[in-house]
Amino acid sequence: MALALLAPTRRTGRKPAPESAAVLRAARKAVRAIDDRTPAHRDRAIDGLRALALLAVPTGHWLLGGFTVDADGALHNASPLSALGFLSPASWALQMLGIFFLVGGHASVLSFRRATERGESAGAWLRGRLVRLGRPVLGVTAVWAAMAPLLYALGAPEATLRTGATLVIQPLWFVGVYAAITALTPYCVRAARRMGAWAAAPLLATVAVVDFLRYGPFADAMPSWLSLLNLLPGWMFAYQLGVSWGEKRLGVRAARSLLLGGAALFAALLLFFHYPASMVGVPGTDRTNSHPPSLLVLALAATQSGAAILLRDRLARLLRRPALWAPVVVINLSAMTILCWHQTAMLSAAVPASFLGLNAVPGLTVAPDTLGWILARLAWLPVFATALILIGRTTRRFEAPWTGVTRFRRAVAGVLATGFAVFALGWA
Repeated sequence: MALALLAPTRRTGRKPAPESAAVLRAARKAVRAIDDRTPAHRDRAIDGLRALALLAVPTGHWLLGGFTVDADGALHNASPLSALGFLSPASWALQMLGIFFLVGGHASVLSFRRATERGESAGAWLRGRLVRLGRPVLGVTAVWAAMAPLLYALGAPEATLRTGATLVIQPLWFVGVYAAITALTPYCVRAARRMGAWAAAPLLATVAVVDFLRYGPFADAMPSWLSLLNLLPGWMFAYQLGVSWGEKRLGVRAARSLLLGGAALFAALLLFFHYPASMVGVPGTDRTNSHPPSLLVLALAATQSGAAILLRDRLARLLRRPALWAPVVVINLSAMTILCWHQTAMLSAAVPASFLGLNAVPGLTVAPDTLGWILARLAWLPVFATALILIGRTTRRFEAPWTGVTRFRRAVAGVLATGFAVFALGWA
């Protein structure tokens, strides 16, 4: 399409406006610069898979999360899956945390190997990884802690603020789990070198046993906290597969087994063991697959991981095209900004609408219980994406090293972040 715009049209011979031509030239130059600066050894397929998983997070939250407005004008969370359960298969495609942990394990083992070759200790390597994860989280929670009292003073209901705080804190659990699993990377490497792809099998078995206890014939006698035992092994499963992949201990044959075996297990759990079809939590249901992960999540992760490994070479060839590679680079450079601020982007439209009394905006403040809402929400996605880009232009600085920030300011940010977490979790 870009080439067609630059070329004279066959019917009129007219050329595009100078402004449009200048924009296209600048875009092409930027795309070529990104491609030229990419090292030859860069694994483009891994970055492409990470970008795909990253984009699935806001897309999933924006499509499967809605609002209702009460008589006082306060926003409350709602899900279209409560009324439109037949849309649950959409969550199978949008739940790509298995891919994210897979490529996270693969990237971590390569980074850890380079660090040890430089003589860097495992502790120093881990501190660097955790600091990069922690800065954006501290930034978004501190900003919201400062912004919430201002919104309240302007008249926003407390219920709206709690809804917003819940949505902001919701994706951040992932960072804590990911940090804990990253800390176990040296042990994952040892397991991969000894057992190859089979190193992930004990994690799968652990989740299966816990699921049997909490859903099987002894469910009534099990304590409520039992499901928490799935938290670490459930999300570590795909990460361990990624480590084995990075150690070259997971090849094509194992990938095929993951794809076919994961798909078979996924179907069996749905058809014969009556697992919930949705991969995300649905308000009003007594079982959920994701918090903490059930065996169905691992089956999906195995299927996705097998497919990703099998498609790696094809994806790498595709991303040799500069026009496809450039957005992948931009997304990866803004990974934590996307994760931390995408809910804020949606709230930037919903909160003002509710505050102004616009309680019947299709796809925004109308209850998500019709197919019309889905169509309206699809129209809102570009608005949310634009808001995220605008917000990210300022907040992306939280991903960079906080040079020049005094210890006092960092301490203040920490106190604000802690206060916001207490509020968001309902402890205050």
